[in-house]
Parts: sequence; C-alpha cells; structure tokens
Amino acid sequence: MAALQTSSSCQNSFANFVGRHDKRFSAIRQVGFASFYRQRRRKLDSVCIVSRSYGGGFSASQDESSPLEDNNKEKGLLLGEQRDGSGSVVGFHLIPPSGEEKLTESTVSDPDGDVSAAVGTEDQLSASVTYNIVFVTSEAAPYSKTGGLGDVCGSLPIALAARGHRVMVVSPKYTDGNPLNKKFANALDVGCPTKLYCFGGIQEVSFFHEYREGVDWVFVDHPAYHRPGTPYGDIHGSFGDNQFRFTLLCHAACEAPLVLPLGGFTYGEKCLFLANDWHAGLVPVLLAAKYRPHGVYKDARSILIIHNLAHQGVEPAVTYENLGLPSEWYGALEWVFPNWARKHALDTGETVNVLKGAIVTADRLLTVSQGYSWEITTPEGGNGLHELLSSRKAVLNGITNGLDVNEWDPSSDVHIASHYSIDDLSGKVKCKAALQEELGLPVRSDCPLIGFIGRLDFQKGVDILLSAAPELLQDDVQFVMLGSGETQYEDWMRHMESLYRDKFRGWVGFNVPISHRITAGCDILVMPSRFEPCGLNQLYAMRYGTVPVVHETGGLKDTVENFNPYAQEGSGEGTGWTFLPLSKENLLIALKIAIVTYREHKSSWEGLMKRGMSRDYSWNNAAVQYEQVFQWAFMDPPYVK
Repeated sequence: MAALQTSSSCQNSFANFVGRHDKRFSAIRQVGFASFYRQRRRKLDSVCIVSRSYGGGFSASQDESSPLEDNNKEKGLLLGEQRDGSGSVVGFHLIPPSGEEKLTESTVSDPDGDVSAAVGTEDQLSASVTYNIVFVTSEAAPYSKTGGLGDVCGSLPIALAARGHRVMVVSPKYTDGNPLNKKFANALDVGCPTKLYCFGGIQEVSFFHEYREGVDWVFVDHPAYHRPGTPYGDIHGSFGDNQFRFTLLCHAACEAPLVLPLGGFTYGEKCLFLANDWHAGLVPVLLAAKYRPHGVYKDARSILIIHNLAHQGVEPAVTYENLGLPSEWYGALEWVFPNWARKHALDTGETVNVLKGAIVTADRLLTVSQGYSWEITTPEGGNGLHELLSSRKAVLNGITNGLDVNEWDPSSDVHIASHYSIDDLSGKVKCKAALQEELGLPVRSDCPLIGFIGRLDFQKGVDILLSAAPELLQDDVQFVMLGSGETQYEDWMRHMESLYRDKFRGWVGFNVPISHRITAGCDILVMPSRFEPCGLNQLYAMRYGTVPVVHETGGLKDTVENFNPYAQEGSGEGTGWTFLPLSKENLLIALKIAIVTYREHKSSWEGLMKRGMSRDYSWNNAAVQYEQVFQWAFMDPPYVK
C-alpha cells in the first residue's frame, strides 16, 4: 500500500524519491522528531509515507507493483496514524474510505513541523497545519491561577491539542510551601535534571510531567517556587526575587523541547513558542541571542501574548548581567524612564524591561482582544511602550479569549440553585430568589438585582462605581459586590451595607461558588473598568442570561454589543449596554436605561438575554483564530535571525 523509506534525512530522501518516480507523489506525514542533544551528535531517523493518487481514490506506489497495491488500488485504503499517550505518531493502520465522504487534499505538518500534503476529510483533520506548540506561562489553571492568565493557559492548550497540535505547557511547580501539594499529585519527575546558566552561576532545575486532556503539562521545579503565597508574592508584597524566578522559567522552557523525551520523542527544534506576558518575555530574546547564533531553533518561531501591558518586568539596569544573555544584547532590554518618572535627582532612570525585550524580538505579537491590540498603540493605553508597539503594528493582532464552557454552563452548573437554558429560563428566576435569600435581601422578582465581581482597585473603576452607588440606590434596586483589593474600597463596601441593609450587600474576598451564584442570580452585571484587556466576567454573565453594562474599552467593547430595540425590523439587536467616556454620570445613565428596560420592556429584555446566551464562547472558536496567526508566523523568516 505504501512506499516506506527510512533515512537520516527524510526530507532529502523524499525529494530524491519524488525525482525518480511519478510527480503525482506527495508526502502524507513525516514520522519522528529531530532530537537535539547538547553535542548535537545525531538525529532520530525519520520515516516518510508517500502516496500517489489514482482516478478512483488514493493508494500507494512502489518501484515495482506489489500485491498490496493491486489489492487496494480500487479500494483506495488510507493511512490512519496511531498515537501513544503523548499524542506522538507511533504507527499506522488502514482506514477504508466511506463511500459517502469526499476525499480532499489538505496540508498538515509532520512532527518536525515541515508542511506536507495529506489526505483526509474535514472531520478527520481538525487543523490544516499542525505544530509543536510550547506555552510558557507563570500560571496555568487548575495548577496555579490568580486571574485571566491562568484561565487562558489552562484552557487554550487543550483546545489546540484537540485540533491535532502537539502542545506542551511549561510553568513553575508552585508548592505553596507544602511539598505534598495535591495539585501536582499526578505530575511525575521526568528524571531529567537540567543545568542552566544565569544569575552568575549554574542553576539546576527538575522537570515534572503530567499528560492530561491531550496536553503535556511540564512543571519546572526549583526551591525558588517552594514558598507560601501567590505565584508573585504574599501578604508582604511582591517577592524580591521574581526576576530570578521567571528568568529561570524562561531558560528551562527553552531547554524543555530539546531534552524532555515526552511520549518517547522530544518536541525538537522546530517549535512555536507562545510567551505569555513579561514572566515569559525572555523566551524570544533567548531564542535570538543564545540559541540561533549556534544553529539551534533556527526554524522555531515565537509569539508574545500580552495579557496586561501594565506589568512589564522592569528592574534596575545592573541586573541585566543576571539574565544569562550576551552583553551586546543589552540594548534589546534597555529602558530609560523620562525625567518626570524618576524618583530622585541622582536616579538615571536606566532599567531593563523584559516585556520590551520580548516585543522587539518576537516574531508576532498578540493581545487578548482586538480592542486592546489597538489601545496599547495609543499614549493612553500603551504604558510607555505605545511607540514601540506601533512600529510593529503589522504583526500585532488581537484574539478574544474563550471560556470553559463546561465549568460555566447554566444547564449543569453545580454551584447554582436551579439549572436553566436558553430554551427554558424559569430556572434563572429561582437562582435570583435563592441568591436574594442567601444574601438576606428581600426576595423580589420585580426588583432588578445588579452585581459586580472583580478586584477592588483603580483599574476596575471601583471608585466610579462607589461614587455612583448612593444615587443608584435611591432607585428601587438591589446591589451586590464581590471582590477584594484596596482597603479603602473594602471598608467602603462595609459602610454601604450598614446604610442600605435592604438594598446593598458587599462580600469582601473571593469565593468561586458565590461568583457563580451572583452571575446566575443577577439581572445586570456592571463593569466600569478603566481598561480591560479582555475581561471574562461579561462573557460569563451573557452565557448565564445576565445583561452586562460596561465601559466601552478593550475586550468589553469587542464582546458586548450595544442594545438597539429598533433594529431587525423591531426585534432588536445587542447583548447589553456600553458607555463612553468613563464617568459617574455616564455609568448612571446606562444603568438607568437598563433598569427601565428590565421593568417596562420584558420582551426586549428576554431578547437581550437570549442573544447573549446564544453566543459562541468556546475556546475552539478562539483556537481557529490562533491557528491563522501561527501560519502567518511561519510564512516569514524569524524576525531576529
């Protein structure tokens, strides 16, 4: 059925093979991974599977006609790959084609990343081109999470793996000071201790690995990650050695595809690195400054994903020598603050900015929404990097985050009082009554219940919301807030609750079950964020039939469509209300319009709920858009060779 040829260079052997045979031959898939060893002594042999098309289907060809070929020429048997636990191809079996399916040619990549022609149906092949993808991140749910970054890096890799890509996630093994942390119970030591050079000496790390939902979850183990607190700090503030901790992560992530035999094969050199925020920002710099000058990762690509530009990994200039980079690369990370931003007269303002280094060396740039990708190129939203980002606008894109549609599903949510769906909204009324009862508020279906979930800080516009609350609460409404943050806002919530016992509730802290119940039980969710790279709470709200009222910024502008009752021949359009600019007055206007619509226009309100619930929030939708950017990344040579 197939002509199999094994050599040390599958690509060259295939080219020679095609040259000697019919030009209709094309490679289906190359099997094997180019393993890189420190001495670069050898590569694993590769196997090419070659096919030739015939009038009635596809079959294989050899130099001489074979009985297998003769038997299967009419049947058109196809090759189907067999994979091991890591998703690596380890063998093939025959798949008889269905008479009802139309065979089409599409392109896929082999495990080394070379694109070759393949045969399959749309159902058999999710992605036209597959890649070896390496996520580098400071957090990935459910192992570690402080916000949206953990959600993205815990869900997007799974969606990409489901579409046929080989995916590795590299993140620290945080133990919270407890060596028996149950989150890593299924992660086993790979037995590959690795020495890295940075911070003036040799640092040794270990790698732990768990294969789950088609993804290789790799955890970098080092004593620097063994302490109580969040990934970034504790009750006393940020950890003073965060530069060391995340420099170590970046060095380890660059070594992992070369040294870890996951599923029997390393990922090899032709990888696509997705560096998330400044914590992974050294990855594209290391590829350009440390590896490519020695012929390693010359075919790899890197994409920087900016989740929040406000955090850039800025440290004094003297710390550059700790990063393990050649001295001549200092300019890539150099960052000088203007005079007005300096702390004293002797402050030269000279620093190293890790995120800036990533921006000038990554092959492409991504943000977590289209709106945010534009905002960061403006002086107002660029946090000092707007000119640099504008210079790379041609390779800057935004893709709105998805969400875990299994965890956030009103028809099966274990945290809410009653399940409901777009076809039967009766359960939402019960969820509202249960929430009112739980909070000690009067149980009233006619009274609009407004909710806020988020950090209590300046970014989230909490000061605007709290200044508007006294006037808002003069109306016949109920208001509940869930969050923690600045002490002044926490104290203000307690004060408001004492003044408006029948209308206001403030929950200081964060509680996952309560957040689900507020999302399901409220009629309106308010988000007056000053800036919001993507935002997830508005997506959760719309999926649960809760109507968002948001400041028109970043991902909020991209995901919430302003209500227009006169569109669609009077049937209406939109999923909520947006307001601009951010002010107490504009927030109150938008909320009062929403309240009137809730009370007096029930059919319009139901339309708002159902349009929000019908949106596609899955990560698969986002994964398809990511694949397009992946293809663009490989169309051009590396940005820094």
